[in-house]
Amino acid sequence: MPLRPWQVRERRFTRRGGRGVDAAEVAAFLDRVADELAEAYAALDSSRREIERIREVLRAWQAQRARADRAARR
Repeated sequence: MPLRPWQVRERRFTRRGGRGVDAAEVAAFLDRVADELAEAYAALDSSRREIERIREVLRAWQAQRARADRAARR
C-alpha cells in the first residue's frame, strides 16, 4: 500500500535516551516529505484524468471513423 501524506505527517518516533533526534527537525522533514508526496499524488491524479480524457476522445474518433468507413462502403 502506498505511503500517504497524512501517514508521514502523523508518524512519531521513539526517543532513545540522551542520544535522541531533534524532534523539531524530524517534524520539519516529515512535513516536507508529506508536502512532496501530496504534490506527487496530485500530479498522478491529474495524469490519470488526462489519460481518461484522451481515451474518450480516441474512442469517439474511432467510432466516427468506423461510421465513415461503413458509409464509404455502401
